[in-house]
Amino acid sequence: MSDVNVPLSFSDAAATRVRALIAEEENPALKLRVYITGGGCSGFQYGFTFDENVNDGDTTIENSGVTLVVDPMSLQYLIGGVVDYTEGLEGSRFFVNNPNATTTCGCGASFSV
Repeated sequence: MSDVNVPLSFSDAAATRVRALIAEEENPALKLRVYITGGGCSGFQYGFTFDENVNDGDTTIENSGVTLVVDPMSLQYLIGGVVDYTEGLEGSRFFVNNPNATTTCGCGASFSV
């Protein structure tokens, strides 16, 4: 995305995978919600789920016709980050490349700030 005012980026690879998953679910209203919860080995952890709703205060980011949704509390920990998707020998997963994380666990699922 080229919009410098967007606080979080949504990679082409992630958008492509989300589009494929939405097609499998046969529900074009679905959006990928990214959120932060307490827990994990580093203090916070990332969560990804499908959601049909956009709540008041949510930030939405679009890429290739797919929408990413983030709640205000989670967004403060994700500013400047990139939601991405990878496939490799260790499996496939969504992940966040987060410049705010000072420590991450080995699996990349949790972090601290």
